Amino acid sequence: MHFSVMEQRKIIHIDMDAFFASVEQRDNPELRGKPIAVGGDSERGVVATASYEARPFGVHSAMSMRVAKRLCPQLIVVPGRYQVYKEVSRQMHEIFHEYTDLVEPISLDEAFLDVTVNKPGIELAVDIAKEIKTNIEQRLHLTASAGVSYNKFLAKIASDQRKPNGLCTIHPSRAQQFIDGLRIEKFWLVGPKTAETMHSMGIITGADLRQVSLNHLTSVFGKMGRVFYNFARGIDNRPVVVDWERKSMGCERTFEHDINSTGAVVAALNSTVDELVRRLEKYAFIGRTLTLKVKFHDFRQITRSVTHNKDLRAKSDILPLAMQLLEQVDYSEHPIRLLGLSVSLGGTGGGAHFTLNEEWVELELDFQDWDQLDS
Repeated sequence: MHFSVMEQRKIIHIDMDAFFASVEQRDNPELRGKPIAVGGDSERGVVATASYEARPFGVHSAMSMRVAKRLCPQLIVVPGRYQVYKEVSRQMHEIFHEYTDLVEPISLDEAFLDVTVNKPGIELAVDIAKEIKTNIEQRLHLTASAGVSYNKFLAKIASDQRKPNGLCTIHPSRAQQFIDGLRIEKFWLVGPKTAETMHSMGIITGADLRQVSLNHLTSVFGKMGRVFYNFARGIDNRPVVVDWERKSMGCERTFEHDINSTGAVVAALNSTVDELVRRLEKYAFIGRTLTLKVKFHDFRQITRSVTHNKDLRAKSDILPLAMQLLEQVDYSEHPIRLLGLSVSLGGTGGGAHFTLNEEWVELELDFQDWDQLDS
């Protein structure tokens, strides 16, 4: 069988297993084998990562810590140690670079590697993935799951198939059959809300998605329609980008029912701040400009931004600024259907100033629903 040049690529996706929680269990033997959650142990604390012992109880990332403790009364809450996770991530990348310099970090705990041409000259990508997993286990005393295929989409999907400590290869000759049988919820960038929309369209599996025309998909999902159209056919020509720099980090939430009461809006803003803080930590992103995005019931959209004189990372810094921005939005007679927040690199500090923007740049990796980030 003849494969295209893109199908001859060898891409590996490495995803550390319950990264923050696993590091805590590694460093504290008393936590091993017990259900733990890394995050803030407060009324409004959020789970950053849950150990695999906690997950059978329904505990997962982005969940309220209060809810997590109710689901799992024996849950042990551990404060996060960002600098430790960052150092472990650095050590992990040292291992990656022993095989290739084409490494694209996605977050502290996952990355894509293009090993089409690799330093040891190993022919099979699956053998490289095995060696990387072994090195991570022996040197860092942690486990990782790996996916191997000819593009990033399939490598990412493959790494999720046998977690934890799994390894899965999707060969070009079997890719279409694999995709056809894959439930749509398992597709990269398809979260619960997108899956719900697809279900209403009769799309349950990859085979169903492949039957929908490009025009129909783009009419429903916009630019992402073409992405889904290509994914259903095993097409993903994006290269592994080494020098890629994220310029902003954000999250947004569309409400089931429009809201305009002060209590509901403030509560929604608070939970959005919690999710934003979790993402900033997970992706090691630092910026000084906070942007609030509001879409009203009539689909009119505005944004408000403020640049601070210090790095925005903690909730104690972000929430007061978000409240200031919200105060400039009149929603009393204009119910809100969507609320979003982002931190960006814009601005140089020197005191707060407010600007009005009429455009919102969507992030490629932030399209997925915000409760589908942990693995």
